[in-house]
Amino acid sequence: MPAQNLLTTHLATRANSLDYYTVLSQLLPNPDPVLKAQGKDITAYRAMCHDPLIGSCIARRKASVQALDYGLDRGQASSRAAKAVQAMLDALPLSAIIEQMQDAVFYGYQPMEVIWGKQGDLFVPVDVQAKPPEWFCFDAANMLRFKTRANPLFGEEDPGKKYLLPRQSPSYQNPYGLASLSLCYWPLVFKKGGFKFWLDFAEKFGGTFLTGKLPRSATAEERAALLDSMDAMLQNSTAVIPDDGSIEPLESAAKAASSDLYATLVAHCDAEIAIALLGQNQTTQASANKASASAGLEVTKDLRDADARLVAAAINQLIKWVCEVNFGSITCPIFSFWDQKEQDQLQAQRDKSNYDAGARYTNAYWMRGYGYQEGDLQPEPNSVSALGSAPNAAKAAAFAEPSSTPPPDPLEPDVASLMQATTPAWGGMAEQLQVLVNQAQTPAQLQQAITQAYGDLDSAELVKLMAAAMALAELKGIDSARAEL
Repeated sequence: MPAQNLLTTHLATRANSLDYYTVLSQLLPNPDPVLKAQGKDITAYRAMCHDPLIGSCIARRKASVQALDYGLDRGQASSRAAKAVQAMLDALPLSAIIEQMQDAVFYGYQPMEVIWGKQGDLFVPVDVQAKPPEWFCFDAANMLRFKTRANPLFGEEDPGKKYLLPRQSPSYQNPYGLASLSLCYWPLVFKKGGFKFWLDFAEKFGGTFLTGKLPRSATAEERAALLDSMDAMLQNSTAVIPDDGSIEPLESAAKAASSDLYATLVAHCDAEIAIALLGQNQTTQASANKASASAGLEVTKDLRDADARLVAAAINQLIKWVCEVNFGSITCPIFSFWDQKEQDQLQAQRDKSNYDAGARYTNAYWMRGYGYQEGDLQPEPNSVSALGSAPNAAKAAAFAEPSSTPPPDPLEPDVASLMQATTPAWGGMAEQLQVLVNQAQTPAQLQQAITQAYGDLDSAELVKLMAAAMALAELKGIDSARAEL
């Protein structure tokens, strides 16, 4: 082969490997180690969902994704394509589809059959349904095939744009994906075994042992009668025995310690199952404290985000098909999940940090970023809405009666307060500080001038001096604006 072909094609393939199984069969078995060892199919995992702990963990994983906000981001897509995709999503039972797609996390893969139909002048999916994974398999080229009655051995290939296939961690070696329930199989088996022996132990040693005593000369019939009396006594606490016989209870001192072994085994298996499905067992164990439970919730959020990305990838594949069928090769809108509460908290922290650093926001920013409506916020002091339109403001200034007394200087009380609040060591700085404020044209120039003049001060004192200077500069600007009006 030419060197160029060697670089642009796959050489390490099943057809060229020593995998003799693919030579004899065109289909790939599920390489899940549990299913291979037990000779079972994916239905073995479905039966595991009836365990209370596994069922609750699955419901928790699904509910965490269902609680997220989701929607369509138009991005660079055309308006017509975005509206068509949004109409398609609105017509589908999206919440049920998302829940069904999440089964891919637990079984490794979850085929979703797409039913197409007309919606106006467009050809779009009108229904998407999850189908049993055991009905499908993969061939040597890692392509999905549906095992039918007409072709049960090799199955029928996907005709194209028919099956969505959300999978968890698929690879060339394992196109079936990683099934999270496979990690719970053996812990569940040992848990059931522990319960069985625990129940047998409780039945055998939960009650009191009875011992009967008879004279050595007692006959076999008398011993049998005493045994029947002890059996009756276990049932109804009454018995009839000879006057020369006796019945005494016996207690086993090791019963409590022995029963703890089964309880510990069951608790350990429950912890392993919780870790396999939730990534932690701190939120499912009674012995966990608040700190460990909070740390465990962070791990659960990471798994939630991973599940959301898996579902979003499948839905975006469906959106891509819709755009290709109806609009050709265009930029598609993007479907995504997000946690609005977390985003609001992060934005609020960022805005507070920027505000502390000196940034000031307008009402338009608050309305755009936090969803405030018109009238929710106070008018901005220097905005047109606070002073009226520019022509009206000019007319009001022109026809206003001149004041007999000049307006008070707003800097005077602040300068006086500044002089009183400062220590004697700062007494001579106020006048020099005001000179620097008057000479500076921008805040950057003011900061540079203060740094050059007072660079030898302690950093904490320099920060206070900067704050005082900025306050004077802001008051100066307010005074200049009022003078112009």
